[in-house]
Formats: sequence, C-alpha cells, structure tokens
Amino acid sequence: MSADNLISIRDLSVHFPLSKGLLGEKATVRAVDGVFLDIPRGSFVGLVGESGSGKTTLGRAILRAAPITRGRITYRDGDVDYDVGSLKRAALKDYRQRAQLIFQDPYAALSPRMTVRDIIAEPLEIMKLTQTRAETDQRVREIAIKCRLNLEHLRRFPHAFSGGQRQRISIARALVCNPRFLIADEAVAALDVSIQADILNLLKSLQRELSITLLFISHDLSVVAHTCDVVAVLYLGAIVELAPARDLFSRPRHPYTQALLSAIPSLNPDDRGDQQRLSGEIPSSLDVPGGCRFHTRCPIARKQCEKIEPVWREYGQGHFAACHFIDPN
Repeated sequence: MSADNLISIRDLSVHFPLSKGLLGEKATVRAVDGVFLDIPRGSFVGLVGESGSGKTTLGRAILRAAPITRGRITYRDGDVDYDVGSLKRAALKDYRQRAQLIFQDPYAALSPRMTVRDIIAEPLEIMKLTQTRAETDQRVREIAIKCRLNLEHLRRFPHAFSGGQRQRISIARALVCNPRFLIADEAVAALDVSIQADILNLLKSLQRELSITLLFISHDLSVVAHTCDVVAVLYLGAIVELAPARDLFSRPRHPYTQALLSAIPSLNPDDRGDQQRLSGEIPSSLDVPGGCRFHTRCPIARKQCEKIEPVWREYGQGHFAACHFIDPN
C-alpha cells in the first residue's frame, strides 16, 4: 500500500447467500465482486454506476457495515494501520470515529424525536469524545457554523427544516467527531438541483478546510463532473474504468462509461449529441454474465467478450479500463 493512500482495497468481494424457489435452492448475490481501488489521502473520489451496481454495498464494506467475503481493505493514517476486515471491538470503535457516513435520505436519516443539537451531539456522547456538556455544546456549535447552520436552529426538531437544511445537519453529525474519511452515499440525490449545487460546494469546501478524504457515491455522472478529483465507474460489482475526472469526461474509454456520459441531458433542446443507448436492464447479481460482465448490453461486444474476461490496462496517466476493444491511441 502506498503511503499516499488512506484506503487501499484489494480483490474485495461481498457476497450474500440466499435461498430461492419453492425448494429453497441455494444462490449467491455477488454484490461486489473483485474490486481493486486506492483512495489517496486528501482526495475527493467519485464512485458512479447505475442502481444495482453495488456502490452502496462497497461503501458499507469499507465502513465494516457489510460482511467481507474475500479480499482486504486497509486503512492507514500516520501510525494507525488497520486491516478493516479483522478489526476487533476496541480498534473498530476507533475506526468508526475515523470513518463516517452521510446517508442518502435527509428525511429518514434524522430522528424526529431529537433536537438538532442532540442529533449532532450523539456521536460525541456514544464515543465518549467529550467530558462535559459544555464541551459537547462547544463542539456542536463549532461544526454547525462550519456546515452553515444557524445556531438558533439547534433547539428545533428536524420537521422544521427543508431537505437541504436536513442534509447539512447530517453532514454536521458525520463531521462532529473529526473523521479522516467520509463516505457520502447519494448525498444529493433526494434534493432539488439548486440545493444539490449548494451541498456539493459545501462538501468540497469542508473537504479542503478539514483535510478530509471523501468518497462520493452517485448514479449521476453530471453531479461528480466538477467536484471529484478521480472517478471510478462500477458495473455489476466490478470497476470497469478509473481515471482523473477531467480525463474521464474528456475521453471515456469503456463503452459503459460512454453510455453513462451520453445519457446526461443537454441544456440545448436541439442538441441530441452522439447518444449511445444501452439495451435491456442491468443483469441480476444472482447471475453475473461470464467473460466481460458488460457484454449482454455492450454495443461493440463480440464472441470473445462472452468467454474471456478483459484485462485491466492503463491507457494514460492514471487512466485504467477493462475492455477488449479499446483504442490505445
């Protein structure tokens, strides 16, 4: 693991066994399947893909909130070096302070019976990071100001706030214990477009100010276009392309990434662009296609794609993809 990487993921798989059919036949959901990913310290990394591609499961596995079937997740921050999958109680508690999550739905993520002050203070009290109520209140006020919350609102309940305000409360709760790593799981998907921009700008400024490493999960490439430093594209549990954001958007290599980009609406109603449509739905994780897992929907697939898994190759500085028929030039 490079000293510059806060998180290093090697051959990570998260499989869920289940029974199906009247006879209880055994089956396996391959939610995440052989992922390799490095998250550099201080970076803003985007993870994109359709619904059902395994984005949330990957994020939960990094936080040790989903069982790891195979592979290894390593967290290294200064003298702290954790193998996340094997953490015991004391080390796991410390890791949970260092790695936090912002949930997707700002309405369901906040308890309606707690004031904003109590919601933000809860991680401090559970982890025993402060000794007195005055110390807790001081920390809550500090992080509320950073998240652009009015201090007068700390006495109110969540029902009094809009979706954008609630998401700022969720962000404050995630940041109150000074984490080094933050996962934002579809953190703006439930918000209006104008509010999305405000929350994205807030996350970017907080990431720089607090020197946080951030993994931003989204199904919308347009959302991560001007925010993330690096973007990983996930399809059916595996990363198919990884590149610096500018390179990915200027020259996507993988057919799946090209299709996602062509689906971004244009502001010009007369500009239909060079749209690349995908046929059918994303296959079930219960029955992942052999060979290239994208071949059932790929517009350039050939016979060898059905049998041979493509090799992960570099097509430029930091730009990787897995496809048999990518033009290397």
